[in-house]
Formats: sequence, structure tokens, C-alpha cells
Amino acid sequence: MKNCVGMLLAGGEGKRLGALTKNLAKPAVPFGGKYRIIDFTLSNCVNSGMQHVGVMTQYSPLELNRHIGNGEAWDLNRMDGAMTVLSPYTERNGGDWYNGTADAIYQNTHFIDEHDPEYVLVISGDHIYQMDYGQLLEQHKRTGADATISVMPVAWEEASRFGILHTLDNGRIYEFAEKPEHPKSNLASMGIYMFTWKVLKSYLQQDANNEYSSHDFGKDIIPAMLGDECHMYAYQFTGYWKDVGTVQSYWEANMDLLDEDLQLSLNNKNRRVYSNESNIPPEYIDETAEVTYSLINSGCWICGKVDSSVLFENVKIGKGSKVCRSILHPGVTVGENVTLERVIVKENTEIPAGTHISISADEEPLVIDQHSLEHIEATLEKDEEELYS
Repeated sequence: MKNCVGMLLAGGEGKRLGALTKNLAKPAVPFGGKYRIIDFTLSNCVNSGMQHVGVMTQYSPLELNRHIGNGEAWDLNRMDGAMTVLSPYTERNGGDWYNGTADAIYQNTHFIDEHDPEYVLVISGDHIYQMDYGQLLEQHKRTGADATISVMPVAWEEASRFGILHTLDNGRIYEFAEKPEHPKSNLASMGIYMFTWKVLKSYLQQDANNEYSSHDFGKDIIPAMLGDECHMYAYQFTGYWKDVGTVQSYWEANMDLLDEDLQLSLNNKNRRVYSNESNIPPEYIDETAEVTYSLINSGCWICGKVDSSVLFENVKIGKGSKVCRSILHPGVTVGENVTLERVIVKENTEIPAGTHISISADEEPLVIDQHSLEHIEATLEKDEEELYS
């Protein structure tokens, strides 16, 4: 991977995640008990032997920048600058916010050229998966491709959310549609691209000069290359991959971690997932507690019942309380005799004693923070007053 530079798009606003991304960049959203979403992509870079990675941030980057720091947790703080955070900037000749995924790469052309790579890997910081990018590069070289797109089949009902490809038997791409209303295939782009740099650079320049372009890889760059009959191939990925772009998919991905047969393993010694480690004491399980089928992190204090849930560090569960199929972010405090089912509770939220919130299986899991909790309590009090009046 020495002649390949990785460009990690971590500026997503994540509007569909609702309250989860309020004042927080999507890649910085907590995941899996002790990680943040971006940890998986950064760990893939390290495990694949990437020498240089540019991380492009944009929306609400404070917590994200604080988390990744100088890259030490992923061994990306080497003297030769293995990881560089690339924020939008202005200069005398101009500059602006990133106006699309392709524009983000174009505005950082100088960073890529500094390393003079033959290949550029474009990846996203908001997917959950484990991949060896070296295998992707090997196929790219072997086929003599200008671009290689990592793909996998998705459920037909979700195909319209993705870029959909059609390939020949040898894997060469002959048709591509970005989020088609009526998809003719369920072979979806994972948003992981390997490019030959000199080819991509020319298309980025053309795209930057096109005032009618949306400056997006799926909408503009890929179709333009395909229209010019560039050599473009699909790389078939067979592992676990999840686009956590909605509250439902975020909840599902966390619940997937409780599956012993999941292809994504947090215990895989050969493909570890790295993150910042906090100096927090071990969890405490009281004699009144009952914990089943759950992930419990450091510093948790459990006196109630926890089932099929993911608890981040320093979560406290009071006596008589029951937490089921839920995700509790760091520092959440649950009072006594509380019931929580199919909810996602944001960091440092305090759930008062006696609170009962249960979301049915046919509804999207509910995201709770301190503000929304106060609104829920006010609604419950109003309903109770009307009941007794």
C-alpha cells in the first residue's frame, strides 16, 4: 500500500440520524459500547498497511477531531505524517466548504500530490465493516482498472438508497445508476473506490470546471468515467457491511454485535478495531442485577436487569429497572424502577425513577436526550391529568 494514499470522507452531516447527530458529526457517533463509527474505517486503514491517510472533516467536527487527535490510537501518528486532518479552508485564490464528495477530494489535490501516489483509495467514515484494502488494490492492479468499486448485494427494498451497478461476467462495470427509483439490480456500491490517481485527477479537474455538476462521485464522476468507457471493475465484498445512515440501521447494527455468528467480530485478533482507551475502573454487577446477551463496558454500575442491549462506559442502572434491546451512550444514568425498550439514550442523559418508555417492534427506535426526555415527561403528566379530570 506504499504507493496508495487513502482519502477518508468524514464530513457527513447525518441528517437522517436525527438527534444522534445534533452537534455531532456522523462518524463521531458512539457505536458498539466503546467505539465511534469512524473507528472501523480507521482500523481498516491500519490493518491494511496504509501509509498515508487524509481525513476530511466538515460538519460539527469538534468532537470528531478531539476523538481522532493525532491518530495515536490507530498507530497513525508516525513522524512522516501517516494521518492528516483536512478541513475546508480559504486562501487568496478562494476556497469554500466541500460541495460534494468529489469536490472534497479535488480541494485536497495538493495533499495527494505531496505523496506522489499511483493509486488513491476513497472511503467513507460512516460505515461498519472490516476490509483488507490491500486485496482491493491487488484486483485493481490485476485488471488494469482506472477505477474499482467495492460492491455487495443488498435487500431489494433498500436498493434505491444506493448506487446500483451492472457488470459483465469478468466483473467489468457497464452500467451505473445513482439511487434509482426503480432499480434493475441489487448489486450496490459500498462507497469504497480505488482509483488510478492520474485518471481520477483529470476527471476531478473537469468536474470542478463544470458549473452544472453536483461534484459527487456517484452522480458525476462515476457516470462520466463510464460514459468515456474507462476500465471500471467491481470488487465483490463478502463480509459484514452496514450503512448506519438511519436511526433504524444504527440500532440494527448495534444489535447485530450480539450475534455470535456475525461475520464482523470485535474479538478478531488479526483485524482488531482500535479506539481511544479511557482509564475507567471495571464494571460492577450488583447481586440484584441480571445481565443477559449484552455488551457492558467499563465503569458501568448495574443493579437492575439488562437484556439484549449495548451499554457504553459509566452507565448506571438502578434497582428494579429493566433495559431491553436498547443502546445507552456514555454516562447515562437510569433511576430505579425504570423500563426502557428499543430506545437509544444519548450521552449523560438522566432517566428519572419510575419512567417507562417502550417502543414496539414495528416502530423506529426512539432517540432520547435530556431535552426530549423533558418533553416526554411533560406529555405524560398532561395525559395523566386529563385521565383523572
